[in-house]
Order: sequence, then C-alpha cells, then structure tokens
Amino acid sequence: GCGESRTPRFNREGREIIFPLDSTPREYTKFEPDLLYKLVRIFDREELRTATGDVFGRIYEYFLNKFAMTGAQEGGEFFTPPSLVRLIVNIIEPDRGNVLDPAIGSGGMAVQTGHFLEDRGDNAAAKITFHGQEKSDTNTNLAKMNLAVHGLEGKIRQGNTFYDRWEELIGKCNYVMSNPPFNVDGVSPDKVKSDPRLFTEKKIPGIAAKTKAVSNANYLWIQYFYSYLNATGRAGFVMASSASDAGHGEKEIRQELINTQAVDIIISIGTNFFYTRSLPCTLWFLDKGKPAERKDKILMIDARNIYRVVTRKIRDFTDEQLQNITAISWLYRGQSERFLKLVGEYLNQTHQEAGNIEGVLNQLDQPLAKLTEFFYNFNDSLGDSLPLLKNLPEVEELVAEDIANQNLGAFRGTLNELTAEVEEFTTVKKKVISDLQLHLAWFRENLTPLPPFPTREEGKDNNSPLLIGEGLGERSINEIQKECAAKFAVFIPQLKTLQKHINELHKLVNRAVEIAEKKLEARKQEVWDNKEVKKHQNALDTAKDTGIFAIKSTLYMKAQVTWLQSRFPDAVFMDVPGLCKVVTLDNIAHEDYSLTPGRYVGVGIAAGEDEEDIEERLKEIHLELASLNEEAVELGASILVNFEELLG
Repeated sequence: GCGESRTPRFNREGREIIFPLDSTPREYTKFEPDLLYKLVRIFDREELRTATGDVFGRIYEYFLNKFAMTGAQEGGEFFTPPSLVRLIVNIIEPDRGNVLDPAIGSGGMAVQTGHFLEDRGDNAAAKITFHGQEKSDTNTNLAKMNLAVHGLEGKIRQGNTFYDRWEELIGKCNYVMSNPPFNVDGVSPDKVKSDPRLFTEKKIPGIAAKTKAVSNANYLWIQYFYSYLNATGRAGFVMASSASDAGHGEKEIRQELINTQAVDIIISIGTNFFYTRSLPCTLWFLDKGKPAERKDKILMIDARNIYRVVTRKIRDFTDEQLQNITAISWLYRGQSERFLKLVGEYLNQTHQEAGNIEGVLNQLDQPLAKLTEFFYNFNDSLGDSLPLLKNLPEVEELVAEDIANQNLGAFRGTLNELTAEVEEFTTVKKKVISDLQLHLAWFRENLTPLPPFPTREEGKDNNSPLLIGEGLGERSINEIQKECAAKFAVFIPQLKTLQKHINELHKLVNRAVEIAEKKLEARKQEVWDNKEVKKHQNALDTAKDTGIFAIKSTLYMKAQVTWLQSRFPDAVFMDVPGLCKVVTLDNIAHEDYSLTPGRYVGVGIAAGEDEEDIEERLKEIHLELASLNEEAVELGASILVNFEELLG
C-alpha cells in the first residue's frame, strides 16, 4: 500500500533483489550464504534486469510447479494444478471487487486472476482486492511471496478457517475461489456450531461417534464459500467427488444449498490432475446473481474424458481444451457471440498454420536431393558386385560373397523405393499445396480478418449474429464458419497422406545410410563424404520434424473447430450425451439431490479412434511402460541390497 510497488526489483548496483516488506519469510536467513550468493548470481543477469512484464512471477510459478510435481509439499494441499485454477477463473471471470480464497495455499487462484485481467488489458491491482487465509505458516509465506513477485496487492493472513471466520468479509465478497483440503475429520463441533457462515438448518453435516469431531468438513467449506458471497457473487472451488453424492447430513445441507438456486455449474474432472493424489475431483460453481431464466437450472459437464497425458501419473488440460470447456458455459449463459469468436479464432489459426506448410515442406527438397545424389554416386561406384575379402577359405569366401550381394541388393532395393517415394511425394505435395493456396485465397478474401459481431437485427430469427458480406449474401456467421470448416475438411486426408510420405521418406533415407555405412563400408569410399552426408541427414531430420509439426498443428486446430461445431452445430447450447446437460431443480430432486454430472449427462456415442487418438494412447502406454520399468529397476536394486544384507 501507500503507493509502494509490490514488484520485486534489483537495486541500482544490481547486487541484490529487493522485495516489498512482509513478502519474504523471516526464515530466509537460515539459508547458507553460499547458496544465496549462487541464487543471486543466477538472477543478476542483464536479461532479467531489463526484462519487461511479469518475469519474476512466471519464474516463481515455474519453480512452484516443479516443487509440487516432486511431491515436496504438505499433504499435497498447497498447490492446485494450473489447469483447474485456470478453468475456475475462466468460468467465474473475477473482474472487480473483493476476491477471497479462505484456503489460499500458494496463492495460485489470486495469481491466475491477475493473468485473466492482464489478458483482458486490465490492471488487477486497480480492480481487485485479494484476501487469503492459510493454516500453514510455510504456505502463508509462499502465497505472500507469490503475490509479491507478480506485483499483486493482497491481504494474506495465517489462520485456521474453521475457527478464524474473517467476519468482516461474510456476505461482502464478489468472488470466492478455493481448493480446500478434502475430507478433514478433526473439526470441533462446539467451536463451529454458532458460526454465522453455516447458513443451513443442519449446519454441521455429522459428528463421528468415536472422536466426537465433525466427521467430514467438506460441507463446512461449501457453506463458507456460499456465505462469503455478496448478493450477486460467484464462487468456484475444487471438491472431492464423493461430496456430490454424500448422504445423511451432507445430503440435507446439499439440498438446502440447491434450493437457494445459487448452484450454477458442476464439472467432473478425471483422475491424475493432482500431483500427489490420483483421485478424481469435481469443480463446483455458485452464482447468486443468476438471471431469472436460469434460476432453476444447473449446467452439468462431465469432463472426465477430456485431458492431456503429461506423465503416467499426471494429466492436465491443453489451452484449447480449457477454452472448449469454458465455451460450453458461454452457450449455457446465452453468449453465442463468444462461442463464435472462439470458433473464428480456431479457423484463423488453422489457416495460418496451413499457410506455413508449403514453406516448411520445401525445406525437405535440398537435403533429399543431396542425399539421393550421394546414394546414386555410391551405387555407381560399386558396379555389379562387391570386392571380396582376400585369403579366405573357399567356403567362407562363398558365404562372404552371398552376404555382400544381399547387402548390395538391400541397398539398391531401398534406393529404388526412395526414388519412387520421392516422386510420389513431389506429386502429392504439388497437388495439395496448389489446392490449399486456392482455398487460403478464398479464406483471406471472405473471412480474414474476422467479421464483427453485430447486434441481431429486429425481427430476424437467426441463431447467431448476421454477417452481410460481398459474395456471401445475408447469412449468419455460424453458417459461414461451418461452410469454411467444411471446405477445409477435404484437406485433412490429403495432409495426413503428406505426413505419411514425409515419415516414409525419412525412414528410407536413414535405412539407406545405415546399409551403406554399416554393411557396405561406404565411409571407406571416396565418393562418400561422411561429413556432408551427416550434415544433410541432420538437415533432413530438422525439415521432417518441422514439416510434421506444421501439418499436425494445422490438423489439431481444425480438430478444435470440429469439436465445437459437431457438438453445438447451431452455436447455441444443447445437451450433448456424455458431455453436458442442463438440468432443472426438479430433475435433481428426482435424482435424490445428487450433483454428480455423470448421472445426468449419460454416455456419449463412442467415436471411432483416428490416428491422432491412437498416437496419443500409444504415448500414454509408452509413458506408463517407461515409468513401470524405472520402478522395476529401483525395486530390483532394493531387493538386491536387502538380499545382500540378509546374507551378511
């Protein structure tokens, strides 16, 4: 406060990093001076001193993430995976007023809110006041530091939220976001029974007969989140999946909460999103300011089958998966324009990526031509047979001759395959690029830049805003986007064919080099310049990777368009089996007040796996196998040590 910057900086001599007061833990002096000296040396660089933007914040986030992934945390509680934080922020859209996280951990919710506002061109410090409470002293310091290095203002205090109520914030918060510890079972009912935050008639979900403590605190947290909100506030929080269906006292509290009509969206998340826990979870969203037409409705999203595999034990969301899930909430709220804008951005990205393909594929030409020239020159130098080893017995000479001719035949066969493949690739590439250029010209003329989103004309019955453009007539943006997507769809099999050709060319070149060098002793021949061959082989590797990446990037962005348009063809919300459904409070009462999305959305029609799906599954299997192999090696070593100890 008082105008003092919260952002860390170097002093004039660049010899130390200066943090604002109350942002560094007192215990930092426990570090060895040598360690601190090395740390300062790392950060005392011209690039960092002159860097703009939230550099220190991003560095701090990076190391926090690495720290959490190693499992070096207290019960796995301080760190919420960035994917879940971003999804919560995307859906509740905190853009003003008081924001509270009563189980703040390392401060990820506050930091992501800052990023959200920054992306919109807003100044978080000017629009938001952050409040956070954390039981652990270590985590409180982590959160203070996290906000400080991101230049964010906030009041972070240490306290046990079950007993430290922060009463001045009750009913005053515009937004509440949190990832509370799940299934806490040691809360004293005597200390909380008169808590004004427990707004339901039941208040305490249940008391354990043995310990006389609250049997499970999940529904204490849920009542806190609701009670901190003002009359139009929104909340988003992570909750144990079991809470959605919990019975007895928890069900009574859930029923009262549902009857307030504030429950807005429930999202099921699959396993392995947390770094130290493999269990699934659920994201709950409350909105006290829901408009009248949605008061008795709740959006259920089952996102358990949406994820990216990071390692065998860790999954997350890609940026696009996050946007796609968020887009469902937009349609539920009647914001078709935002949905169409996202589809338009995906189409633009698809065509931008497609426009790069010709240039990167042309990079294959030179190394291919050079290597093919080496292969033919080497082949010509061999003649019809290979020189035999001298002074061999007759039988061994015959065997050597047979093997040599087999190797020669293998090389020449590979060379013939390569020649045919180059010809086929060149023909296919020329046709695809020619057609693609015509399509890109059409796209640029009609749809780039993205058309504006005008207000729907009076009396027009359209599902999306109108676009009146040259040669397009009066048609909705949705119709034009779908036409554009359909026009591009014809290139998908062609690009996949190109991808196969690139991989085959690469494979044949590597096989030819291997046979020549290992079987035919090419390195001893004058026509074979090993250094040049290696140089062009490396160039081909790079060109192949770049080409495949350009094609995959194009196909990936087009897949996002297809994902959205195939599920919401009219750019308005509709129930999608296995994914999402809007349910009424009567539906929920009929299901015994369950808030488990899977009970409502049903099972989707299984789509056939394409090559990308199979490739992703193979990657997942490979990661799992590699991890199991590492564990097997560690286990084997441990068994050996134990066995040796037993033997004395």
